[in-house]
Amino acid sequence: MCGRYATTANPARLAAELDAIDETGDPPDLDRANYNVAPTNQVLTVVERHDHDHPEDDPALRIRRMRWGLIPVWTKASEPGVPAKGKPLFNARSDRAATAPSFRDATKKRRCLVPMDGWYEWLVEPAPTGRGKAVKQPFFMSNADGSPLYMAGLWSTWRDRSVEDMAPILSCTILTTDAVGDLTRIHDRMPLVMPREHWDAWLDPDRPAPAELLETPGPERVSGIVARPVSSLVNSVRNNGPELLAPAPGAPAPDSEQAGQISLI
Repeated sequence: MCGRYATTANPARLAAELDAIDETGDPPDLDRANYNVAPTNQVLTVVERHDHDHPEDDPALRIRRMRWGLIPVWTKASEPGVPAKGKPLFNARSDRAATAPSFRDATKKRRCLVPMDGWYEWLVEPAPTGRGKAVKQPFFMSNADGSPLYMAGLWSTWRDRSVEDMAPILSCTILTTDAVGDLTRIHDRMPLVMPREHWDAWLDPDRPAPAELLETPGPERVSGIVARPVSSLVNSVRNNGPELLAPAPGAPAPDSEQAGQISLI
């Protein structure tokens, strides 16, 4: 699963790098780095859509902010303009998304990418003495060379039709799949990494995504990812800052030359 991640992406810079349109409305110089992204936070996404006023034009990449935790279009309102609370749909299984009621519509027409520096997962280990509570050690999974990761996601728009001129609420979920390679030693699930060569097919708003893009990838898909133990500060969503990525006490420093294999370091 993926329930916490870190991102230092700036929408203006991201738009420039991807030749995309920045639709976030953020000031270009606003630093919104978030080292402890949690469900319900507003997060950056990459979508490909046609221009509303010129639908005949080719679709373009667009950077949008969305609520992390998908709100299905059929969700009822608990009060005017407010969607009723339901399950926190911040993850969707890639092997079930096409048929699950909450995700099948988005799988057909509204797919996105979620940029991140890396994600956190907790390895549960027995208590050192063999007695008492198990120890949960947080790990941070990221590219060894520091390059960003782009995870496959789905998105939705929600409106309360009883509220005139209500702006839609955009929301998203991150797809997960079976973990592969050495990442299985930490958790049995991982976010679905979407490599650049598949972006066109994944984001195409006019065609369904090829079914193989939803399948569990081979170990080569995550061959540049390293996993390293980090500070337990990340355990609390109240903590946020680069110190969350500091190596756990006694852990070796990350080795950027280990790209090409997944390493627990």
